[in-house]
Amino acid sequence: METPFPPFEPNGPPDDSGRGPRLREIPLRLIIPNLITILAICAGLTGIRLAFENRYELAVGMVLLAAFLDGIDGRVARLMKATSKFGAQMDSLADIVNFGVAPALVVYVFALDQARSIGWIAALIYSIAAGLRLARFNVMAERENKATWQSEYFVGVPAPAGAMLVLLPVYLGFLGLTTDRTFAYFSSVYTVLIAFLLISRLPVWSGKSEGSRLRRDLVLPVMLGVVLYVALLSSFTWEVMVVTAVIYLLTLPFGARKWKRKYGTLTIEEPGVGEDDIGRHI
Repeated sequence: METPFPPFEPNGPPDDSGRGPRLREIPLRLIIPNLITILAICAGLTGIRLAFENRYELAVGMVLLAAFLDGIDGRVARLMKATSKFGAQMDSLADIVNFGVAPALVVYVFALDQARSIGWIAALIYSIAAGLRLARFNVMAERENKATWQSEYFVGVPAPAGAMLVLLPVYLGFLGLTTDRTFAYFSSVYTVLIAFLLISRLPVWSGKSEGSRLRRDLVLPVMLGVVLYVALLSSFTWEVMVVTAVIYLLTLPFGARKWKRKYGTLTIEEPGVGEDDIGRHI
């Protein structure tokens, strides 16, 4: 028998409007890329701590590990179909730590501090340049209509490569080069040069275009070459890093030359730049 009166509720009828959205379960695959990004940030910050503790080899190793993890988290997200706006924001914040702040502080503690204020200014310039480089990359990546060359060239040296290059004075120090005040001044000039390459409009070949193909008969030699490189890197780490950085710098003019043959300019110039888009204007 139904009661003619509603049940008594001392606190009034339930109001679900203030509860907000209900929590729902999140697939584990959506969390994995963010965990990799967090591990990259931890590695970069740990590298800074180790540098201040004068444990330089471990510090450089952690910075390079951070750069590696930060470089694969986006690819892992795309492979697992786990891309999200939250992950993109996390990745951007991690980039400035791992590619800008951590390498600059490690280089400063190892060598640039002997140049006093000049060394600190050089480290600041590099960190700011890395931030500007990443901001420009994010603006270009968010464009609805992307230029065809964006899949083949970077505008300026990419931030991960910049982090690897700016640590060259540290690699040389590990090989026995005297890290005196003269070395600190040269390292400061070199750091500013890398900062300039980051924010420059130099066309840097990326190798990501669909047209980049490898002949079938070269696949096995290339794979063996990669294995040899990794083996040498594990046995002669700092010698290989020096050679890698020097070879990368020497290849930059060839990328610019290829761009000039195709487009007729030495730098990447973008027509139709709007005043409301400071990333493009820079």
